[in-house]
This record gives sequence, C-alpha cells and structure tokens, in this order.
Amino acid sequence: MSKNRAPLRRSRDDRVIAGVSGGLGTFFGISPLWFRLAFLLSLLPGGIPGLLIYFILWIVIPNEEKSSPIPG
Repeated sequence: MSKNRAPLRRSRDDRVIAGVSGGLGTFFGISPLWFRLAFLLSLLPGGIPGLLIYFILWIVIPNEEKSSPIPG
C-alpha cells in the first residue's frame, strides 16, 4: 500500500449526487465513471443492493474538507 495515498473522502468537486464515486475514484486513482457504472449496474437486480451500498458509503465516508484560501 502506498504511503502517499490521500485519505478516502467524498469529493466536493467531482460529484453527481453525494461525491461517493468521485471520492472512490480519487482514492483508487481511476476514473469515477467506473464506480458510477458499478453502482448503476448494481441497481438493475432490484435496486435495493445498489442503493443500500451507496447510502452506507455516503454515511461512512466523510466529506472532503473545504480548501481554505492561502493567506498572503
């Protein structure tokens, strides 16, 4: 595991609903599109599995902090 990896946070900039996919994409270093596609595909068997996983991640993963302006 890389020591330079940023902590897992929900994205403030790359979000469609809550920033879960954007945060996962940043954490794993891949496009958030793949996570969005995986959540979309998990909705097909009946909806509940995909929604449940997404909502749990929404609650568990903290939101990305606002970047404070650099004083100068």
